[in-house]
Amino acid sequence: MINPVLQTHHLDIGYKQARRTAKVVVSDIDVTLHAGELACLIGPNGAGKSTLMRTLAGMQPALAGDVELLGEAVGSLNPREMARRLGIVLTERQDVGKLTAYELVALGRYPHTDWTGRLSEDDERAIQAGIEAVGAVDLAARQVNELSDGERQKVMIARALAQEPAVIVLDEPTAYLDLPRRVEIMATLRALAHQTGRAILLSTHDLDLALRTADTLWLLPKGGSLMIGAPEDLVLNGALAKAFRSEGVEFDLQTGSFRMVAHQIGEIGLFGDGVVAIWTARALERSGFRVVMNPKDEMNQIRITSDGQHWVYCTNSRTQTADSIYALVQLLKNTNTAL
Repeated sequence: MINPVLQTHHLDIGYKQARRTAKVVVSDIDVTLHAGELACLIGPNGAGKSTLMRTLAGMQPALAGDVELLGEAVGSLNPREMARRLGIVLTERQDVGKLTAYELVALGRYPHTDWTGRLSEDDERAIQAGIEAVGAVDLAARQVNELSDGERQKVMIARALAQEPAVIVLDEPTAYLDLPRRVEIMATLRALAHQTGRAILLSTHDLDLALRTADTLWLLPKGGSLMIGAPEDLVLNGALAKAFRSEGVEFDLQTGSFRMVAHQIGEIGLFGDGVVAIWTARALERSGFRVVMNPKDEMNQIRITSDGQHWVYCTNSRTQTADSIYALVQLLKNTNTAL
C-alpha cells in the first residue's frame, strides 16, 4: 500500500474569536495524502481552501482534531523539524533583495545545516538537484528580482525541493502566469510527485488543469464537506458541477470544462468532422444554437467543405457561403433576426 505522509482525523478548521464562539469553516475532515501523489484542492471562493491549507501546514491552529505529518502531530514539531518534512510555496511575491536564484534555492537547506549555515557537499547536491528538477539551470546565476513570474515560481519550487521534504504545499502556484506557463508548472509538479515520490498538494482555481493533471481532487464546496476522489469520479457523480453551479454557467460533461449558457435561439444542423467541426460547433453554441451533428431530419444546416476552408449555410429558400467561422457567425446574425 502507498505510504500516507499527511493525515487528518476529525479535523475542524476555522478561526478563534475573542470573547466569541470560534467560527468553524469546515468540520470533521478525514483525509490522507500519499507519497508520490499530486492532489489539487479546488472549490469556490469562500469555501475555506486557504484556511485548510494553512492548518495543514501548521501556520494556523486547528479548532479540533489532528493533523499528522509522517505519523506525528504537526503541533508537536519544532520549526526546524517541520521544515524537514514540509515545504511551502506561497502565492505572494516576497522581496528577497539581490539574491540570485541559486542563493534563494540554497535557503531551502537551512533545516539541514548547523549553526554556521555552511553548506556541505550534500547540501550543494540537493540545491543543484532542485534547480535541475524544475528546469531552472539557466536561471541559477540571475537575480530573482529580474525573473519573470513563471521563472520565479520555478525557483520557489526548487527551493522547496532543496529542503527534501516529504510533502510540498503550494498556494495557487499558477495564479499570475499565462496559459503556457501554467501548463508547464502543473506538468512539472506532476512529474516531480511521480518521479521523486514526494506528496504534493496545491490549491488552484484553474479547474481545467486540475482535472487534467491531478491524481486526486480535494473538492471543498461552500458550506459543505470535503470530498476526495479521482477527477473523473467527481465529474461523473455530479459533485464538481454542483459545487461550482451558478446562474449562466454549467459543466459540460463532454468537454470536461465549464461554459456559459447562452440563450437558446433554436437548432441548427452541422455536417463535417475533425477539429474544424468541433470549433465550428463551439462558435454556434456560443451564439445560442443547439447544434445537431450530421442530422437525418431536414433543418437549416451548415456544411463544411471537404477542404475545411468554407462553410455553406443552407435554408429552404437559399444557400450562402462563408470563408471563415467569424464570417459564418455574422451571416447567421444577419439571417436570423433573433440573434
